[in-house]
Amino acid sequence: MADRFDPLPPPVRYPRYGEAPADNGYNGEKGDKRKKTVIKPRRAFGKSGLSEYIMTGEFDVVYFAVTMILLAIGLVMLLSASYPTAYYENDNSYSYFIKQLIFAVAGVAVMLGASKLDYKIYSKFLKIILPASLLLLVIVLFYNNGRVSGNGENFRRYIPLFGGFTFQPSEFAKFSLILTMSAYFTKYAKRISKFKYGIFYPALIIAVFCGLILLENHMSCTLLMLFIGVAIMYSGGTNKWLFVVGVVGVVLLAAAVLMVPEIMPKYIQQKLQGFLDKDFEPLKGRWQINNSLYAIGSGGFFGVGLGNSKQKYMYVSEPQNDFIFSIVCEELGFLGATVIIILFLILVLRGIQISLKARDKFGSYIAMGISAQIGIQTALNILVVTDSIPNTGIALPFFSYGGTALLMLLFESGVMLSISRKSAQRKI
Repeated sequence: MADRFDPLPPPVRYPRYGEAPADNGYNGEKGDKRKKTVIKPRRAFGKSGLSEYIMTGEFDVVYFAVTMILLAIGLVMLLSASYPTAYYENDNSYSYFIKQLIFAVAGVAVMLGASKLDYKIYSKFLKIILPASLLLLVIVLFYNNGRVSGNGENFRRYIPLFGGFTFQPSEFAKFSLILTMSAYFTKYAKRISKFKYGIFYPALIIAVFCGLILLENHMSCTLLMLFIGVAIMYSGGTNKWLFVVGVVGVVLLAAAVLMVPEIMPKYIQQKLQGFLDKDFEPLKGRWQINNSLYAIGSGGFFGVGLGNSKQKYMYVSEPQNDFIFSIVCEELGFLGATVIIILFLILVLRGIQISLKARDKFGSYIAMGISAQIGIQTALNILVVTDSIPNTGIALPFFSYGGTALLMLLFESGVMLSISRKSAQRKI
């Protein structure tokens, strides 16, 4: 009788029906060193592929709620601000609103879907996302809707699509930059203190994106991309003294541009002259910003009432887009504008809190980058419409008309919710 403590022989692969038995010469005896066939267990069903990146649990309810509130207010204000221009341009007062509503509904669906997807999956697709975004930035330089300024400069910002829709590659590039910088600082976290890894390579990444967007004659987005990259560099641990030197250099460059605006493209020169000289061509260079200030001033504390703006009737240029906040101030007054600013502030601070609570550096940097994008873009828009900085033509998140921008913004909000969902999971 065999000892009951003898080890069992390894499992043997038995032939399937109709298959000849494998002759490997192994007889199962102890000490037989000839080759044997061992069955390897397969992965359990549902544990491979995208299914392992689907998350459960709760996300940050405050961030979601504030996002939806801003989206709802933004749609209402877009309808109010856009219907005179929409009727004049398209004989349909609801043309801008309907398109924006379509993207809003699709964006909410995308946001909820992205919130269920583990954000770590984006690092696996970075080799596709990064080249795709750069390729789109190149394509738009040659294939675009061809808007030409009064100075003959071509604004190459939108790729025309079917049905009158357009695609703005720079909006996709914002998320691509955030993702690329986050992956970079995660990978080289231990070398960031060195100049090559902490300053040179990150600055090179930012320069590639900014350079391509600058070729579109899109100065506002170029500045925004620069600020987003700098924010991630700061949170990623770049040497603070080198960082300060870089910031001082940017400030000196900005001062040089203000003192010698001739070094910039003509459309930028006009904007700078209009900002520095308040009497500069009041019917051209100052027309938009002057009427924006009239709208803000006439709103008073409580506003003239929703839908009762006068400046949106062909006085404020682009009331549905870059200067929608001036219509907000006119109709909702100082009180309403303050509430909206507070909502944006809550959203940004909540995003920073999500970043600080993230499980890993990659998620933390992504959350910081998205928060920087929303916060800086909002601040720049408000500073422009109040004539605090030169007119850069930057949109207000959740409010300004733009399908690509809204869809990408809601997608990024979904990524933020995904990071918060991951942070809320208990470690096993």
